[in-house]
Amino acid sequence: MSDTILRESDKIETKQGYKKTKLGWIPEDWEVIELGKIGETITGLTYNPKMVSVNGVLVLRSSNVQDRQLKFDDNVFVDVDESNFNETEEGDIIICVRNGSRSLIGKNAIIDSANAGTAFGAFMLIFRSKEYRFLYQLFDTHYYVREIHRNLGATINSINTNNLKRFRFPFPPKDERKKIAKCLSTWDDALVKIDQLITAKQKLKKALMQQLLSGKKRLPGFMGEWEEKRLDYFFCERSERNNEELLLLSIGEAGVYPQDDSNKKDTSNKDKSKYKKICVGDIGYNTMRMWQGRSALSNLEGIVSPAYTIVRPKKNTDSRFFAYLFKTPSIIHRFYRNSQGMVSDTLNCKFKDFAPIKLVLPTSREEQTAIAEVLNTAASEIELLKTQREQLQAQKKGLMQQLLTGKKRLKC
Repeated sequence: MSDTILRESDKIETKQGYKKTKLGWIPEDWEVIELGKIGETITGLTYNPKMVSVNGVLVLRSSNVQDRQLKFDDNVFVDVDESNFNETEEGDIIICVRNGSRSLIGKNAIIDSANAGTAFGAFMLIFRSKEYRFLYQLFDTHYYVREIHRNLGATINSINTNNLKRFRFPFPPKDERKKIAKCLSTWDDALVKIDQLITAKQKLKKALMQQLLSGKKRLPGFMGEWEEKRLDYFFCERSERNNEELLLLSIGEAGVYPQDDSNKKDTSNKDKSKYKKICVGDIGYNTMRMWQGRSALSNLEGIVSPAYTIVRPKKNTDSRFFAYLFKTPSIIHRFYRNSQGMVSDTLNCKFKDFAPIKLVLPTSREEQTAIAEVLNTAASEIELLKTQREQLQAQKKGLMQQLLTGKKRLKC
């Protein structure tokens, strides 16, 4: 990492107004500062399971820090007197300093006014400083990542307080720090707003799925009663093999995609004569994980592992409708009930188990298609917002690389 920093900063080595430091080349009027010189560390609350209580104080943990923001999907409340723990304050930076996963060490978020006064667990740490706005930006740079890796314990995934205080960063003059923090916070505000839009769109899509896939809400023009039908009324099994010349595909959370695009190691057999063919419009599912919702609609033709079951839609079926339906909790539970096996690890849902499941569904392909198109539109809107977020994030990263290294200066 340090080599990368030096290679990048070598480009300004010959420029006047820069000096060489242990962090690389920085402007002459900048300093290299240790965190311990500009703030204090505050340790978290140690508690045991007996202290957990729904009426207690919220204790922020690693799971509450996601994407450098505070999230509250997984909360723990502890029965403890307020005098027995350190309360968070607005502007505190909460940092994960100990975790079973090495990659999570160092993740951080800023405490806003709405969440000040909470407790935080012993595996977390608060860094409190008047420079929190600028530090929050520094804690998302290669400087910070380097310090984390340089100070991680060899066998224990943790950073202690003394090590954190010795973290070193390039520090511009006060006025420039304020301008940099204000500039970058504008991008943070935009990212927060787009995150809020994404969350709202996701809630809307979830509500649409609950209403449209259950028949509680009908689209205009469709009045016919839904009927109880077995799934083999809509699907038959595809068992074609000996198609080794076709593209090797994987089925995962992202859908059906080429194995070459997967980050996972290719563990497929050299002999692929028994691999199953999957076509555009088919739904493939993990035979042993269908009870967990492991299914996807295919937009590609290729072959997949024999561990998957492939179902082909009949003429009366729009498989896009069923791809959404198979992701709903109530239907996933039906797959669980119909799976065969003694324990979870051995449960499997072969086509013979899939086929007899009876559901009340629209038998009109036209209504299936109309519902699928509404949900596709909702999904497309979410994907568009996610793309916009990625672009905003990339733009901010590029700006950070310029402003927080001194390659680009803001006028003060």
